[in-house]
Amino acid sequence: MDNKKLLLVDGMALLFRAFFATSVRKQFMINSKGIPTNAVQGFLRHFLSALESSQPSHVAVCWDMGSQTFRNEIFQDYKSNREAPPVELLPQFDLVKEVTSAFSVPNVGLSGYEADDCIGTICEQMKKDIQITVLTGDRDLLQILDDQVHVWILQKGIGNYTKYSRTVFTEKFQLDPKQLVDVKALMGDPSDGYPGVKGIGEKTATKLIQEHGDIESLLENLSTLTPSQRNKIEQDQEMMHLSRELAQIHREVPVTIDLEEAYWSGVPQTAHEMVQEHELNTVRRQLQQLEKELLEDPFAERELSR
Repeated sequence: MDNKKLLLVDGMALLFRAFFATSVRKQFMINSKGIPTNAVQGFLRHFLSALESSQPSHVAVCWDMGSQTFRNEIFQDYKSNREAPPVELLPQFDLVKEVTSAFSVPNVGLSGYEADDCIGTICEQMKKDIQITVLTGDRDLLQILDDQVHVWILQKGIGNYTKYSRTVFTEKFQLDPKQLVDVKALMGDPSDGYPGVKGIGEKTATKLIQEHGDIESLLENLSTLTPSQRNKIEQDQEMMHLSRELAQIHREVPVTIDLEEAYWSGVPQTAHEMVQEHELNTVRRQLQQLEKELLEDPFAERELSR
């Protein structure tokens, strides 16, 4: 594999986290053109810190492309409990993709699918040829963990992650990553608006899948469950199967990335120009600090500027 490493970024996870981290204090960082930039600047701070931490040879960012996906076709209420994006965030959706392009990083997304599906597909396509790190705030992506696919979950602050390999996940939860889908079939996902089996929470769902392996085996052994558990599952079988379908990351999306285009050789001049043009002052200071560190220690294992 020639030490090739791909960093796949869940763009929406970083963008939303960055926006709400500052919007609660009304710090929208509006530039002289009247455009809020708080989410874009926060996204870039997360992005640059992840580049420094993971030292990838290749980078791509995946995005949701609209609010409606194939999941809304099979379950109308999917994510219907979420409020519309704040008006200050709306102009930043396009701006962040422009900025990503200015960093010479491919933007990946397809209407009808979520960023998770694009990430899962690319990992499936490329994991035999390159080591992959996925940066996200979404625990759903833990289901795609594999020997060559690691997942970093964003924590509070910049540059803080819970890092999962397949081995770490299995030791922590006593599950194989793919079994997470069966757990969510039972417990549902309130943030995405599907209920799973009413009355079964994460703890019970995890225990049942640890004991039975998957939903099919669980259904074959309903007689071994407590009367309460059995009744709940029998009454909500249809929603349980639907919840599993909603939780499953689709790995056959018609998207791909060109590794040549995704090659990371450092921050290009176009990125500096974009940061200057949109007055992304927090990011400019971060880039200056990184360049200063490179000058002070030119042999450090960093490739952030060119």
